[in-house]
Amino acid sequence: MRIRLALILIAAALTCVVTSSKSESSRIIGRWKVDITFANGESRLVGFEAQGAGQGFFRLLDPQSKVWAPANPSKAKWTQGEGNAVTFSGPIEFPLGNVGRDPGTLVFKGKLEADGSLTGEVTFSSAIGEQPSKRGTFKAVPVAGG
Repeated sequence: MRIRLALILIAAALTCVVTSSKSESSRIIGRWKVDITFANGESRLVGFEAQGAGQGFFRLLDPQSKVWAPANPSKAKWTQGEGNAVTFSGPIEFPLGNVGRDPGTLVFKGKLEADGSLTGEVTFSSAIGEQPSKRGTFKAVPVAGG
């Protein structure tokens, strides 16, 4: 009888852990508006769409990008770590004035806050030459209907 009770308690505990994990990652899935502020004072606005299985898309939302044709989405990936830790990354092209683009990779490392936002640190590594990476902070908020 004690063994049966112990097995039932273990099964219940495992169910709670799995349910909790699924509900946390489902909080990530959807559309996000991501405000980036780099240490040099430069700011950027990026859309992030998190889909199931750790897949997603980035879309540049900067007003400067309207000088060129509308930005195409680029593939991104996301993972959820221990607790509320979230990482998402992928390629993106930032406009350089009205004459060119700076392609590179964005990596966001943050956490899911109690208010539903994501906050943390961001790094942009340019694919052009030997430019140093730009580091900064970000805050992402869910987009209604996303």
